Amino acid sequence: MRCLLALLLFASPALADPAFENDADGLPFAHLYSGGWEHFVGGGVAVFDCNGDAKPDLFAAGGSAPATLFVNRSEPGGKLHFKDGHAPELLETTGAYPLDIDGDGQMDLAVMRVGANKILRGLGDCRFEDVTEAWGLPTGDAWTTAFSATWEKGQTRPTLFFGNYVDRKDPDGPFEACDRSQLIRPEGDRYGRVEEIDPGYCTLSALISDWQRNGHPELRLSNDRHYYVRGGYEQMFELSPLRERANWRHVSLWGMGIASRDITGDGLPEVMMTSMGDQLLQFNRGDRFENAPFSIGTYSQRPFLGDDGRPSTGWHAEFGDIDNDGRADLFIAKGNVDQMPSNAIHDPNNLLIQKPDGTFVEKADVAGIATTERSRGAALADLNADGKLDLVVVNRRAPMELWRNVTQATGHWAEVTLGQARANRNAVGAWVELRTAAGVQSQEVTVGGGHAGGQAGPLHFGLGADTEAELRVIWPDGRTDRWRRIEPDRCTHIARAD
Repeated sequence: MRCLLALLLFASPALADPAFENDADGLPFAHLYSGGWEHFVGGGVAVFDCNGDAKPDLFAAGGSAPATLFVNRSEPGGKLHFKDGHAPELLETTGAYPLDIDGDGQMDLAVMRVGANKILRGLGDCRFEDVTEAWGLPTGDAWTTAFSATWEKGQTRPTLFFGNYVDRKDPDGPFEACDRSQLIRPEGDRYGRVEEIDPGYCTLSALISDWQRNGHPELRLSNDRHYYVRGGYEQMFELSPLRERANWRHVSLWGMGIASRDITGDGLPEVMMTSMGDQLLQFNRGDRFENAPFSIGTYSQRPFLGDDGRPSTGWHAEFGDIDNDGRADLFIAKGNVDQMPSNAIHDPNNLLIQKPDGTFVEKADVAGIATTERSRGAALADLNADGKLDLVVVNRRAPMELWRNVTQATGHWAEVTLGQARANRNAVGAWVELRTAAGVQSQEVTVGGGHAGGQAGPLHFGLGADTEAELRVIWPDGRTDRWRRIEPDRCTHIARAD
């Protein structure tokens, strides 16, 4: 997605508490993620531009109900407004991720389902065609709950990972009945070679990232049911060849979602993993990950409102600078599972604002978004081109939430999109480094993570009080651009010069 002319706002160094306005009435109808046993997980939303107008559109999984496409009609700085985009008729969806698989400049969708997954090729004007079989993708009957992708060296199509949950052939069987997951590599313009990850530990989120910044992306899996699967743990795989990272330190939790962002300023992405009970943030030390101290304020292990002291249940996690102060904040979607009455029923979503000392403080109640529905997927995205990250939340058996960021006195900001002429047009795997007087922020272009949904759009940076900024791009093949000045409070498109 390229840049939309943005509404320029004046920033103040005195940043206010976050505030959101409920714009759910800007949707043409209420969307619910519904269904029985096979839809207590999933419920993701894909954020991408499906018609070339540089406005983020929404594709929301429906579970046993139809998936929904909402086309963005919001004006810059105005109330959020969407129209029905008439999504392809798809039932039993758990989530979706956008990416341009064939390099034609149109975003495609990898749609996860209970049953055969689908690849929908974008045709422009928010139209799609099913190319799953035409492109050689396997059709199966799995319960798919995770996805990630990257372009490996020399390939014109991306390598695709589909993470599967419980084995549908034995849904009521022992807790060991997790299904195998699949890594699918391209063969020219089609797909053929399938590698299985076996044993599987009920993967609920996956993210391929260059975790060590050494030019070799690795696949990190967030796995559920650890405490019941003998020897189960979070996994990290090298891709070529597919094998577990050597000396990988095992950590076991009820893995639900993954978020990554460099929050220490060393250029390496930290990882946030949601779970039942403790939400686990790990610092990236290059060759290993280290648990953050409890005092950092991100564990969010119990509801922060009400008198329910039972453990929380975390799902989607995402970093984003809500107040544009130059520090990444963290949203966590929370929601109970019917089958787990031992956990909190009324479990408000978290909005954790990062303070100057690197700790986080809860602000969801102050911001007005501390709802207690059974939330699953979510997204932070600038939906009305005002430089502030808005919020979409998908709920199980309750209407989707749409929140407009109306925080006052926010900092300056920058949004960045990348483009290449060849395959991998959106430069998945590239790093953007943005430098101000306050230091350097680093973000990677990735496909995956969260819970059952992701984005293809601008990278968003808060600048705080700084009005001067420069950036450089480290492209997927390692080529590094020179530092260049950019204008604040607007979206900048960087096209690779060959």
